[in-house]
Amino acid sequence: MELREREPLRGMGLALPEFREVPVTPNNQKRDMEPASSLDQRLALSFSNLSLLTRALTHRSYANEQSGEVEDNERLEFLGDAVLDFIVGEWAYHRFPEMPEGDLTKVRSSLVRNERLAEFARKLEIAPALRLGRGEKTSGGHQKDNLLGSAFEALVGALYLDKQSLEEVKRFLKPFLEWAYTSILEELHDPKSDLQELTQSLKLGTPHYRVIHTSGPDHARIFEVEVEIAGEAKGRGSGSSKSNAERAAAKDALEKFIPKPQSKNQKP
Repeated sequence: MELREREPLRGMGLALPEFREVPVTPNNQKRDMEPASSLDQRLALSFSNLSLLTRALTHRSYANEQSGEVEDNERLEFLGDAVLDFIVGEWAYHRFPEMPEGDLTKVRSSLVRNERLAEFARKLEIAPALRLGRGEKTSGGHQKDNLLGSAFEALVGALYLDKQSLEEVKRFLKPFLEWAYTSILEELHDPKSDLQELTQSLKLGTPHYRVIHTSGPDHARIFEVEVEIAGEAKGRGSGSSKSNAERAAAKDALEKFIPKPQSKNQKP
């Protein structure tokens, strides 16, 4: 399959390589650390105050190792979290005009959870630009969901302060929200909730989840989870986090409780 040309997305002219048909390996990974100025140019962010972008990329572990005063990204993360909540809520309100309040809350929660924000950060390929302490570097901090998700929140906060405009931040975020649209609808009805409703209606009690196996390095763990219902194992699933593995196990159990309908030509 041929690579598509890198085309700027609407709004801020962002060129996001992971939105292509196949992933690419950025040249900047050859460097020890990509400067904020390079990231700013690569993503067409056009920061007027590059120190804000630098701070957004600075983890506490890096700041603690410096002799001078270096500010980490935690305050920007706090601001970015608030900005994200508002913009994502407004986007969901207009994007799903017939959706009830409860489902809108689920949509917003799905979009602002750390794992989702880490996906967005990977699409920007900001990992090489993160400023991490030696310990975080050696433990694979560049690929940890919690660090990447927090850095994305801090980036949103820095962008808001630099542009002094919610509209600019909305234009930055909209491509990510639209990209996640399909998966949001798939997650709207959480299989864990659906399974619990089913088991309780059948008087089987509440499903219980337990991790039965883990594999992979610390920064790329794979969890395998089993779900028990009334003391019996009914489903199994795996994922990059316990919550993802639990959802996969619940989905597996649901499929066993509710078999797919047979075709007309298939004998019972």
